[in-house]
Amino acid sequence: MSTFEFDSSFFKLESLLYSFAYNLTKNADDAKDLYQETAFRALSNRDKFKPGTNFKAWVITIMRNIFINNYRRKRKAGVFMDSTDNQYFINSGSVAVTNGGDNNILMQELDTMLEELDDSIRLPFLMHYYGYKYQEIADHLELPLGTVKSRIFFARKELKEKIFAAYGERPD
Repeated sequence: MSTFEFDSSFFKLESLLYSFAYNLTKNADDAKDLYQETAFRALSNRDKFKPGTNFKAWVITIMRNIFINNYRRKRKAGVFMDSTDNQYFINSGSVAVTNGGDNNILMQELDTMLEELDDSIRLPFLMHYYGYKYQEIADHLELPLGTVKSRIFFARKELKEKIFAAYGERPD
């Protein structure tokens, strides 16, 4: 299909495409934007159209996919549309900065509690924490599987007791 044939076929569908865009967006300005984006993509990708196939379906598919992608992008971004003239609500939002200091201190204290554990229970526990399977730990430490499981259990139990002693909360 030549460039002239492609362009004339596309522009014959202009009113149909605009109507379809308006049906999707329910807004005249958004429909115009969607039509322009579809025209741009169709014209820039004309080499991907296979002659002898349904041109109208190809263009409508492009439009529908653009609409779906834009919809998902807006939903994911949590777009807030302010319809007020002065945009007071957009500019009045308080900026909250999270401070991770409490979490950093808590993690340091937990690391200290882990270091205080006996090596015989600390090493299997840490390996399990980092994602090793029980059998992998047993093979690496050359211990029976049951011993590895019991040492991890005792490490958890001792950590719960240390947390309870430090923070006064009842461990589960």
